[in-house]
Amino acid sequence: MRPKAILFDLDGVLVDSLDAWWHALNDALRCFKMDGMSKEEFVSKYWGYDLYTNIKRANLPLEVGISCSRFYIKHLDKVKLHPEAIHVLESFKNIKKGLVTNTPRDCTEKVLKKFDLGKYFDVIITGDDVTRGKPDPEIIFKACNHLNVDPRETVLVGDTESDVRAGSMAGCYVIGIKVKGNMTIEDISQLVNIFQFGTSAKTV
Repeated sequence: MRPKAILFDLDGVLVDSLDAWWHALNDALRCFKMDGMSKEEFVSKYWGYDLYTNIKRANLPLEVGISCSRFYIKHLDKVKLHPEAIHVLESFKNIKKGLVTNTPRDCTEKVLKKFDLGKYFDVIITGDDVTRGKPDPEIIFKACNHLNVDPRETVLVGDTESDVRAGSMAGCYVIGIKVKGNMTIEDISQLVNIFQFGTSAKTV
């Protein structure tokens, strides 16, 4: 497999931010004197979609979304870097790399700064840079345009159905982490072997 570029999702791929977002949403809900949400409901209904799409889907006031982003910064200590993230990114020094995340830009920049990840990407596209977040493919097309690559010669690495749908509609080869894509892997550490030495991952 010799792609022209690799696009990475952020949350659930390079970092674990689930607890941070869940706590931030509940802080925002409590701020507006609304009932909190269980982690199970949050994951099953809203994880993987951009923040403001979720606010609309949950029929919540826009102010809840704005507050959620602000509270997220306060929970930045709960965001954990994947132990193999740096190794994986450094292994692909000679290939174009992009970050495509539904996370708002201010939150994304805080996470990238915390772990010094920004230097690894040739382009960073966030939920604020598109009119429709994943699963819409707009974010993929925009990243590929910046990188001057054809989506059909690009690999997308993601961990949610939203990632898979966006990448597939754009024409990318999708590698899903514990989710069904063109190829399914259990952990991003497997990417190094996939691109350099072939793969024993499950092809679907």
